[in-house]
Amino acid sequence: MMLRLGLPKGRMEGGVLSLLADAGIHVRPGARGYRPDVSLPETEAKLLKPQNVVEMLAAGSRDAGFAGADWVAELQADVIELLDTELDQVQIVAAAPGALPDRRVVVASEYERLARAWIADRRLAADFVRSYGATEVFPPEDADVIVDNTATGATLEANGLRVVDVLMQSSTRLYANPHALDDPTRRRRIEDLVLLLRSVLDARRRVMLEVNASAECLDAVVAALPAMRRATVSPLFGNNGYAVKAAVPRDILPLVIPAVKAAGGTDVVVSRLAQIVP
Repeated sequence: MMLRLGLPKGRMEGGVLSLLADAGIHVRPGARGYRPDVSLPETEAKLLKPQNVVEMLAAGSRDAGFAGADWVAELQADVIELLDTELDQVQIVAAAPGALPDRRVVVASEYERLARAWIADRRLAADFVRSYGATEVFPPEDADVIVDNTATGATLEANGLRVVDVLMQSSTRLYANPHALDDPTRRRRIEDLVLLLRSVLDARRRVMLEVNASAECLDAVVAALPAMRRATVSPLFGNNGYAVKAAVPRDILPLVIPAVKAAGGTDVVVSRLAQIVP
């Protein structure tokens, strides 16, 4: 039975393909551009806009696929989140040139449900206008406020807009059709995919730190290493001390290296990890 995978086209595409490649899953252009070849056995993929990935998952024509949490919320899709890749992180915001005017306003957005829910929550007197891209150019002539996604806020700022409210956080996530998970074969293959992708994401957050330690300072060096479980300790040639290894969170490396050195560690080597499977 073929596993039907939905891949996002556009802004999310590069990050997802890189994640798959780091997991050893290669996606190559096929004879038909929107149907690439995937190096997973019995798997066929289709490139779709993220909102269409969500729709196809909900309809059951895709078993698993990558999309933004914003479109799942907008479409109120009956799908199951399997993995947050934390790629392409954005906020869905309401933005305006200034304070909202004390009158009936016009709200423009591609996100109709989210925008209407925000209007209701704010108890605004408002008319909704659907946009089809480039929403940030609507104000001030064609709308008073927009509901749109933003990563850095630079585009909003360039168009003279400021954030007046944050509706939600979004990122690229892997979702599944609930019925696909009811089938034992497809469920196993989807879970295997999640395992591979999570191993890459975990590896991206850590580095392998290796350090030599004498017998006298071994306990202090090991104590300075925040390992996943416990550090690996091996005797050096000639029993002249120990080699200590641990997978260390990347973001605390500037604290760990000085601590290891202060504990008596020498010959510190830091290397990248490809995948981590607990």
